[in-house]
Amino acid sequence: QVQLVESGGGSVQAGGSLRLSCAASGRSFRSYGMGWFRQVPGKEREFVAAISGSSSITRYVDSVKGRFTISRDNAKNTVYLQMNGLNPEDTAVYYCAAAPVFSVLRSMYKDWGRGTQVTVSS
Repeated sequence: QVQLVESGGGSVQAGGSLRLSCAASGRSFRSYGMGWFRQVPGKEREFVAAISGSSSITRYVDSVKGRFTISRDNAKNTVYLQMNGLNPEDTAVYYCAAAPVFSVLRSMYKDWGRGTQVTVSS
């Protein structure tokens, strides 16, 4: 089991940037696939980005390609989401999650953080 704590959320204007961090505790962090998801009230939690344990594979939802970058530092047990060119449609609670393998499927993720709010104003 992995405990996850997100940070770095906040309020920005359209076009701005934020970097989310997710600190993980527990053993064998490098063996986990890590993902970022987001959710707005009344909608299902949506996949945003995922990264494999070795960072060799990354995937993004189409709406964030070219603007968001997922990365990880296994020495620090931390995964990041760099978000550039933010727009109001990116407003959501962002969740970090861990899976036993690399995956873009929400159902594969067993451990979740509590989320961090990102608000983008126009």
